[in-house]
Amino acid sequence: MVPEIDLTDMQVLRDPFTAYGRAREQAPLARVGAPGFGPMWAVTRYDDAKRLLVDPRFEINTDSFMRPDVAAEYLPYLRTMSEMAPSEHLRQRRLVAPAFTPRRAAEFRPRIEPIVERLLDELTDGDLLTGLARRLPMEVICELVGIAEPDRPRWREYGAAVAMGAGPKFAEAIPGILDGAKEAVARKRAEPGDDVISDLIRAQDEDGDRLSDGELVTLVWHLVLAGQTPTNLIANAAEVLLTSQGDLAAFHENPAGAVDELIRLHGPGLLTIPRYAREDVELHGTKIAQGEPVLTVIAAANRDPRAFTDPDRLDAGRTAGHLGFAHGPHFCLGASLARVETEVALTALLRRFPDLAIKEAERAPDPGTWRLSSLVVSR
Repeated sequence: MVPEIDLTDMQVLRDPFTAYGRAREQAPLARVGAPGFGPMWAVTRYDDAKRLLVDPRFEINTDSFMRPDVAAEYLPYLRTMSEMAPSEHLRQRRLVAPAFTPRRAAEFRPRIEPIVERLLDELTDGDLLTGLARRLPMEVICELVGIAEPDRPRWREYGAAVAMGAGPKFAEAIPGILDGAKEAVARKRAEPGDDVISDLIRAQDEDGDRLSDGELVTLVWHLVLAGQTPTNLIANAAEVLLTSQGDLAAFHENPAGAVDELIRLHGPGLLTIPRYAREDVELHGTKIAQGEPVLTVIAAANRDPRAFTDPDRLDAGRTAGHLGFAHGPHFCLGASLARVETEVALTALLRRFPDLAIKEAERAPDPGTWRLSSLVVSR
């Protein structure tokens, strides 16, 4: 029997890991939905999730995303690589990948460290979510993309709006971000520097192919959108480390390994965006009709005991790969940068304030994203 998961159920909202994990142990396939939303098929187990994420019979398309209400002139720039046909996705991915390697992320680390130190200097009220986690991603993106210093205050405002999620302020920020990205691309065409946009302007495939200005602007938008992942990851991780001495000790012993485990266990992504069946497909004896949406339950797959020994324990030496950044052709382009950003932020926070204690931590009722709505600490 296929389990049914109501995304408005308070048990799901309060403890999605238990709710989704229960469904995983009942069956490899579930149905998820909410009033006015769904239902959708959901793959619950690790191996099945990995297979689905590379299965060409399922595609990401425009129906996978909610479109913000913006002027028509901006809509073309909101179509990211994830929505492209496989050949076009592969082309762009091949051109941009060298700018987002683990080595490039490590080289960028010395430029992230002073940003974190400055934000911690300004952290006077103990509000880690607003003062550090929500501010850091856009600060890093400005440095990464090469946004001119006089323009950064308004980009910080855009970052705050995007970090808050879908809503009027989110939509209002989009024109400014895209216009600013056009300005940055034009400036870097004229005067390249040590930043991702300049790297990508210089990038050229063996056959002479290059990214167009429009593609570069779209990439900046994608970085702004996907680059908010560390906001929730840093906040989630800080809450865990400040409430678990064992996990804190594991982090001090192996920060990089612990960050990867924090992504597996407490990463913000609970569900992937839906993929749509391109044809009739059978999964575990159930027919998925052409056009029906299927998603993977990351929160269940990343704690699947079939894939991870003692799956609910943070093991900084664990080698099995998690799905916190997805898998296959749509693996998160900025994964290495997000890891470095999170490690730098947590390392500096714990070094600067070794006696932190949580005063307030509240969860947002969101079945698809594990995130805090407040995180305040005392020193």
